[in-house]
Amino acid sequence: MILGIDVGNTNIVIGCLDEGSVSNTVRVRTEVGTAAEFGIKLRQLFDFFGIDSHGFEGAILSSVVPPVTEPLKQAVEWLTGVKCLLVGPGMKTGMNVRIDDPGTLGCDLVVGGVAAIAEYGAPLIVLDLGTATTITLIDENKCFRGGAILPGVKLSYSALAAGTSLLPDISITPPKKCVATNTVDCMRSGAVFGTAATIDGMVERMEAEYGQRCTVVATGGIASSIVPYCRREIICDDMLLLKGLWVLYKKNT
Repeated sequence: MILGIDVGNTNIVIGCLDEGSVSNTVRVRTEVGTAAEFGIKLRQLFDFFGIDSHGFEGAILSSVVPPVTEPLKQAVEWLTGVKCLLVGPGMKTGMNVRIDDPGTLGCDLVVGGVAAIAEYGAPLIVLDLGTATTITLIDENKCFRGGAILPGVKLSYSALAAGTSLLPDISITPPKKCVATNTVDCMRSGAVFGTAATIDGMVERMEAEYGQRCTVVATGGIASSIVPYCRREIICDDMLLLKGLWVLYKKNT
């Protein structure tokens, strides 16, 4: 069993990985801290789940928040006594990156792409609906071709509420109708149905540009709230990034 940690801009997702299966997952808010502070939090989580901190054979960390990366990595190594692999340049992925500057590709997109290839084959369009919404295309030869980045749903609507006098902050839940009849439901219609329509449209455009139909896979904290309202068939896999960490760990040890 290995420890997998995915650090996003909003949440840190932690899970125990064993032969591709994921267990004891927990999502905590991303906050900058010292190695000691992260060590205390991890110890509390291990105690809560009854996990032996010295029972891991390895660990792997993916992070898009640089101030968190090194102290969290250090905390993992102190607590578990094993070396923690860091997803980054030079790591074996089995996925060729064909963009202008491969070194600029976020490790979250690498992990999601590797996991989607392993789980669902290629060609693929991979959606990650988090703080940002990313839509990326992987061709039939397992080459990462690029994609699009949009503001995340929660980020967009928090900004809308903050930038207007009369629009409130809302929860991302679907209204009963697309043509809503009050302010809150109108905002929810835009957030859910509008985002679903955007995803459908972007998938259609990417497939037309690529010239081939793709398997579409979605992950991220908000995916389960949006994907059911897309008209395109989309696989929703909440554990995609943790599965990708397992694949990368096996390829690099």
